This record gives sequence, C-alpha cells and structure tokens, in this order.
Amino acid sequence: MTVMDGLVDAWAVAATLAEIRARRPLIHNITNLVVTNSTANALLALGAAPAMVEGSDEVADFARISEAVVINLGTMSSPRAAAIRLAVASAVDAGRPWVMDPVAVGAIAYRTRLALDLLDFRPTAIRGNASEVMALAGEAGSGKGVESTAQSDAAISAARRLARRTGGAVAVTGVVDYVADAECLVEIHNGHEMMTRVTGMGCTATAIVGACLGVGRDGRTALVHGLTIAGIAGEIAAARARGPGSMQMEFLDALYNLSDAELAGRARLVLRAG
Repeated sequence: MTVMDGLVDAWAVAATLAEIRARRPLIHNITNLVVTNSTANALLALGAAPAMVEGSDEVADFARISEAVVINLGTMSSPRAAAIRLAVASAVDAGRPWVMDPVAVGAIAYRTRLALDLLDFRPTAIRGNASEVMALAGEAGSGKGVESTAQSDAAISAARRLARRTGGAVAVTGVVDYVADAECLVEIHNGHEMMTRVTGMGCTATAIVGACLGVGRDGRTALVHGLTIAGIAGEIAAARARGPGSMQMEFLDALYNLSDAELAGRARLVLRAG
C-alpha cells in the first residue's frame, strides 16, 4: 500500500487510533480558555495523554518533551502569545511536530499578525475554517468572529498555496472537510450538524490531529485520520444525543468506544491527486 492509498483506507485510520491507544502520546496543548477541559477530556477518551501547560516559564521545556504540540489562538493575550512563540520555537528546535488552529484569524488583527508570524516556523499541520485559511494565505478575510462566512470548498486553492508555503498540510473544515498539501487533496465526508452547536468541537478535532502527529503520522495523514475520527465520533454521538448538552457527553463516550469496524464502516474519504 502506498502512502497515498493509506490516506483513504479506513483500516489505516483504525491503525492510527490503535497506536494512539497503545502508545498514549503526550500532547502539549496551548488552547483557548473556553475548551481547555473538553479538549483534555477528548484526548484522554481517545487514549492520548494531554498536558495543558501555558506558563512562559515552562512551555519551552514541555514542548521539547512532548510528542506533539497543539497551538490554538482562540483566546489571546500578550502573555499567551509570548508563551505560544516560546513553545513553537522549542518544538521546532527539538524536531517535534506541531499543529496550528488559527481561530478568528482574518477577523481580528492582533491574532492575525501572530498567526502569520508563526507560519515562519512551518507548522506540520494547520486546521481552520474557510475564512481562517483564506486569511492565512493572504486573501481577504470573510469571517464573523470565530465563524466562517465562506464554504470550505472556497478555500481549497488557498489551502494548497498555504501548504506550499509551509511545506506541511492544511485542512479546511466545514460541511465537507478538505485536506491539501503539495501532492493531493482529500475530501472527508464525515461529521454531523449538531457538532456546530457545541463549542470547541473544531478545537477538539485539532487536538485529535495532534494525537495523530504524536504517533509519527505526517501532517497530511494526521489531518485526514484525525478529522475522520472526530467526524465519525460526532455522527455516533449525534445519533444518541437529545441535544447539544448530551452531545458533548456522547462524543467523549464515542471516542472512548470507537472500534475498527465503526471506522471501516463509516469513513467516507475521497482522494483527489494533483
């Protein structure tokens, strides 16, 4: 099986999940205040080991010993920005992969400048909505706060340009998720509308991508496998939930109980090379 074949093979997704559960990679998260608890719980349910270390005195050392670093720009301040810069520089120096979630980039100037600076550290993976990815790629922003006013397919060309700039891979999430790098485009047709009614589901998906990076997957594979796992867990949770409150609980249970058969039966992936 080639690497590209494995991108759309549900059994390869299952193998990534099995490796996360077996190895319990340490994932260093600097995430937004709204989702710290839910992100940590999702990583625990998945089988990874989360660390939510944000102090400037510790982040560099912690990034160095972690298997992957997750950077989320959701709640921003000068001290947090300084800690993010330290963590990313340390991760890159130590050869650790890292993923960026550019929340509200393009809509707010301060975090947009920070995100553009962070691109110089060549993130292994980026996951954002269409407006965020377009803004990072230098196109006019079309976001409204943390929400995108553009459909995910509108940002495919921007994602490809951004991937060429960073040398990594870029995901544009929405009704259909797209993962692009210099070689190919993968469509992910998993997920459920109710996921948009629970805060932090996108942030959680980024953390799951971090767990995939933490077991040695390259950026493209980590994005495809992580977003597929999150989307399928969301589908299972939505079928059991009575509303957004129980959706969050059911999502954690779905992550914890995900089986190879569920991944194989539910994954809807399309590879578009070139």
